[in-house]
Amino acid sequence: MINLARKDVEHSLGKFLITAMGVGMLLGIVLIMIGVYRGMIIDAEVLLDDIAADVWVVQEGTLGPFAESSRVHEDLRDTVRVIDGVKSAEALTFQNIQLPKTPKPVRVMAVGYDPFGTVNPVNPKRIVEGRGLERSHYEMVVTDKTGYHVGDVIRLMRHDYHVVGVTHGSVSSGGDPLVYVSLKDAQELQFSYSNNRIRTDRARGIEGAESHMVNAVVARIRPGYGIDEVAKGIEKSLHKSVYTADQQRLILTKNVIETAAKQIGMFTGILVIVSTIIIALIIYTMTLEKMKEIAIMKLIGLPNWMIIKMIGQETLLLGILAFIFANLFSHLIYTKFPKRVVLEIPDAWLLFAVVLVASLLASLAGIKKVISADPQTAIGG
Repeated sequence: MINLARKDVEHSLGKFLITAMGVGMLLGIVLIMIGVYRGMIIDAEVLLDDIAADVWVVQEGTLGPFAESSRVHEDLRDTVRVIDGVKSAEALTFQNIQLPKTPKPVRVMAVGYDPFGTVNPVNPKRIVEGRGLERSHYEMVVTDKTGYHVGDVIRLMRHDYHVVGVTHGSVSSGGDPLVYVSLKDAQELQFSYSNNRIRTDRARGIEGAESHMVNAVVARIRPGYGIDEVAKGIEKSLHKSVYTADQQRLILTKNVIETAAKQIGMFTGILVIVSTIIIALIIYTMTLEKMKEIAIMKLIGLPNWMIIKMIGQETLLLGILAFIFANLFSHLIYTKFPKRVVLEIPDAWLLFAVVLVASLLASLAGIKKVISADPQTAIGG
């Protein structure tokens, strides 16, 4: 029966291979979507890992700058610094901006920090060109995805920013490229208004009230102190929402990414079902095409299980070929996606197991037709 299955496949080899390629492309998209999810998890943790803070102090009642809007006063940093157990504290800002670029602007997340402080979000290991920030004004570090290089000048608001460094792999939790500016510049970018707005605010007695706001204050804890205990102390004394690094990571993976993960999971499930249906249809069609031969085999006394074995072998072969094409296809295109795609071997083996199960289920359509085949049709035909 092995030879019979092989000869049957050879008889319709073109159709068999084209079907395997088509199903393989669908399964390749499944691998890509799983890789997109893996990439989202990694992207979400890049900035957290680079900042390497133990505690995040944010606006009361909010989940922090990665999940929702958060604003606290800059001088909160000084208050946090003197709390027992705190080694250092710094203020940070996070905002989405558009960098001017031809043919269209580049959307980035700008991180504002004190270049002379104790927290440096620019991971030195990520710098591939130039250096980090060394001045309080008008310097910028960009990621290579922006297309800028050291020495370029970027016009934002009323000022020119000189690119002094380029990083690789620096992205926000949403996958946008990161750029870094000084805290003072970031506050001006985030809270500066037009001249008309400034005149209106002055007439109302408002004079730059927001220019000393930041989105979060991060702190590092002294050795020997419990991070959770210090965080609870800060929250109780300052009436702010305080999260440890692990809690902030959980917020990112659960609150921010969970919806996208569910959507990716639904699309993945649908594609697997569609692939199963396609395999079932092609096996059923191939079975119909050889019903006369199957009837003859049954007439001469060939047992059903041997014919069923042939159908099963063809279905599994189709599934295995589709899986091979899926891996080839996904590895050819995954680098073309604008956001990070991470293809992992365990995910591929998991998909292989799913493909085998799906192939066996798909073979049921052909098997049912084989079992119901009437040997008398071989004589009547």
